[in-house]
Amino acid sequence: MNTMLIKILGVIFAIIVILLVVALFVKKKYTITRETTIKSSVEEVYDYLRFHGNQKHHNHWLLLDPNAKIEIKGEEDGKPGSILFFESKSKKTGTGEWENTRLVENERIEWELRFLHPYQFTASAILHFKPIDEHTMQLVWEYHSGMDWPKNITLLFMDMEEIIGGDIETTLGNIRHQLEK
Repeated sequence: MNTMLIKILGVIFAIIVILLVVALFVKKKYTITRETTIKSSVEEVYDYLRFHGNQKHHNHWLLLDPNAKIEIKGEEDGKPGSILFFESKSKKTGTGEWENTRLVENERIEWELRFLHPYQFTASAILHFKPIDEHTMQLVWEYHSGMDWPKNITLLFMDMEEIIGGDIETTLGNIRHQLEK
């Protein structure tokens, strides 16, 4: 019985070592890019999206829990340093902060996303505003995140393009709907 237990523990140990070695060669960072065309001017879209207070109308994750606590902290809303704090009992929404880190008027908005619960990680995103004509623009959302070793092994089994990309597409659709009303 003792030798059987030792063999089982040896196999489990070997599997763990193999996974840790494989994780050394698995990518740690990923970028997801999605875009949409909006029948609105760059100025209108930029002025709408720089304010965290508007997120409750279009942000897919916040819309999942209408009871989520939302608070604007830091600098004045719409400025670099303004932070949207959100807290939800829903695991999909969770608890975290969404900070405007850099705003280039009518060109780009950069955010840092700090997820605090139920998972702890940091991501960043950039919204690019590209005019097509006077009343139409293209909004491009770049999402950057990753997982440190050895957690990055999960990226072999999770399709982040599908998981997060789908949520970003939903949010972009909500933004388009809000601005084309």
